Amino acid sequence: MQLATWNVNSLKVRLPQVLDWLGSNPVDVLCLQELKLEQDKFPLADIEAAGYRAVWLGQKTYNGVAILVRAPLAPLEPVAGMPGYDDPQARVIAATIDDVRVVCAYCVNGEAVDSDKYRYKLEWFARLHAYLAAERERHPKLVLTGDFNIAPDDRDVYNPESWAGKVLCSVPERQAFDDLLELGLVDAFRQLHDGDGHYSWWDYRQGMFRRDKGLRIDHVLLSAPLAASLEACHIDKVPRGWERPSDHAPVVARF
Repeated sequence: MQLATWNVNSLKVRLPQVLDWLGSNPVDVLCLQELKLEQDKFPLADIEAAGYRAVWLGQKTYNGVAILVRAPLAPLEPVAGMPGYDDPQARVIAATIDDVRVVCAYCVNGEAVDSDKYRYKLEWFARLHAYLAAERERHPKLVLTGDFNIAPDDRDVYNPESWAGKVLCSVPERQAFDDLLELGLVDAFRQLHDGDGHYSWWDYRQGMFRRDKGLRIDHVLLSAPLAASLEACHIDKVPRGWERPSDHAPVVARF
């Protein structure tokens, strides 16, 4: 299976880019974050015309997640949100593709370490951990993927000193990420690439992409059976250089 994750930062704006990218990169599964579309505004006809089926959870203006699956595969047993957690924000959707359970997440940003949004982020990750623990028991082949809004360690940050202790790089956030790995999940990219200088997000401001000053905050986490069959994982920087791009690049894994 070839699976990709991409925070598109508005599917309405980025739909032509998503379709172009799928035309050149016909992955089996594409997980999208930050749709910024209401549920009934999802462009299903365009997605189906490209040969994909979809499940999605929309929200006006903010958030929103989707799983696109290349036919004849189909997203089965879809679940929107995290059961038992009454979160008004559209951040999680899951489905089974073939025998693989895929959880697509747009994780909380947190804004700043002294903010209410940061406290919400840590609570949200604790809920995600509990949800994934239950999902792992039911689905030995499990993928958690999306925009985590966490750079797991200093290799994932262009200037670790300037980011130390700040949101996306704080110790509690990194611990929340490590706690997910403790469930038996493996960071697909890090299983194959050990060095620094690999980023998936670059701020729009100050020419950060041109200067390659970014963070690796978009991840594909695999359960052990899938990690054992991992063949490749890369960050596709090409779409970040397109006109009116998302500030994130797709991350692609093959297993």
